[in-house]
Amino acid sequence: MILDQTKYLFITTFLFLIGLSGIFLNRKNIIILLMSVELMLLAINFNLIVFSVFLDDILGQLFALLILTVAASESAIGLAILIIYYRIRGAIAIELINLIKG
Repeated sequence: MILDQTKYLFITTFLFLIGLSGIFLNRKNIIILLMSVELMLLAINFNLIVFSVFLDDILGQLFALLILTVAASESAIGLAILIIYYRIRGAIAIELINLIKG
């Protein structure tokens, strides 16, 4: 049983590190940055669900559902901002993103 839990924890750690490396290695493309943040949140959700199953507690699954809701709204708002920025500027560049300030 412990071996199974360590397998799941290794997978979640690997997913989180992939998301973290996506943020640090790629600072040019904002869509990949959003995908990396979503991957990190997915790893956290998976970790919460694994601990919830192994501890026989429903609270971790409720927190995972809350995080999924926040992640979905974050990506929807982020993509909406990107679409508006693309319509105004004609290109998506992180270097010019400070021009959005009012």
